[in-house]
Amino acid sequence: MVLGGGGFRFGIYIGMYAALRQAERAPDVLLASCGGAIAATIIHNLPDPQAQRDWLSSPEMYQFWCSLKSSQRADLMGSLMRAAKRKLSTARAPVIPDLFGDYLFEIPPQLPFPPATGTPDVDVAIIGGKLLFDESQVGQARAGRKLFAQTVFCGEQAAALLHNMQSPLSDARWGQHAIAHDLLIDGGVPLTDAARISVADMIYFRCQRHRGQEYIGGVLDLFPVEIARRLGAEVVMEFKEAFDQVFAIPAWRSVLGIDGNARLRYANTHLADMRIDSSDVSLVLAKQQLQQKLDWRRNRIELAMPPTYDTFVQHMNDQWRYGYDRAQEALAHAPGKHPAIRRATRYSKPLRSV
Repeated sequence: MVLGGGGFRFGIYIGMYAALRQAERAPDVLLASCGGAIAATIIHNLPDPQAQRDWLSSPEMYQFWCSLKSSQRADLMGSLMRAAKRKLSTARAPVIPDLFGDYLFEIPPQLPFPPATGTPDVDVAIIGGKLLFDESQVGQARAGRKLFAQTVFCGEQAAALLHNMQSPLSDARWGQHAIAHDLLIDGGVPLTDAARISVADMIYFRCQRHRGQEYIGGVLDLFPVEIARRLGAEVVMEFKEAFDQVFAIPAWRSVLGIDGNARLRYANTHLADMRIDSSDVSLVLAKQQLQQKLDWRRNRIELAMPPTYDTFVQHMNDQWRYGYDRAQEALAHAPGKHPAIRRATRYSKPLRSV
């Protein structure tokens, strides 16, 4: 199952997983990027679905939300000017981006993960991107140079299946972007650290340092469907909503050199056996996530948290219920497993789905 992004609506994935597990269609592997990595780690550490749901709305999670703060660069006019510049430029990653200082929000070094209990029901693989430049090179012309190496943090079984695979983004269809051809596999990073790396962003959060290296997060590839196909015989993923055309798509183009619309269309039409439709998530869950507040008088972009813990609990329950209901809809229309899928065994244990 691909948990592709989700931002701070990552609770939908815990609801989706609960519905699949209840229907005895739970995946063997969660392939996660960005916010989805938070959900995947919670599912891995807490095998019981009710415990997963409880942690989603726990005081620890609420304290984490409330600890997020605006950075010094979160000035309203400057942010709008930078966004306008990205929007107006058609160049693909023309310069080496400042992922070290040009970000809007500060995130605590430790994400709110529960202690691992019991035996995990799923393996987890997490997407990130190793930076191939350092802070001293920021602002230099890229001149065709590759700036990021797509990285999968995973265990031995997934690593063996991905051996010698190139980055899916190395395909010529994606143009002259800034992502290297080789796919890096790293089995030595603890799951919680890998999830923290995957949350790093190109607009909202600073790139993440780990063992002397810097990483961009799973935003590098929110739709790792080709990797999912290497890991499993059946792939479950969302049918995702369109990206924001003012901020998200220009950011992909200016930092990664990727046409986000093209990648989204490809992901929504290829390589999945079951689709869970989350294309209306921004409408249904318009308030059930972190809200950005524009303070014109102070020239600041701030974060507006749920005003009370009870409100936060309701928001997280709404996220969970949305994911659960959408997965139930998908299951109602999904065909039964083909015998060839039941016989497929890429992992040593019987493989259900990814």
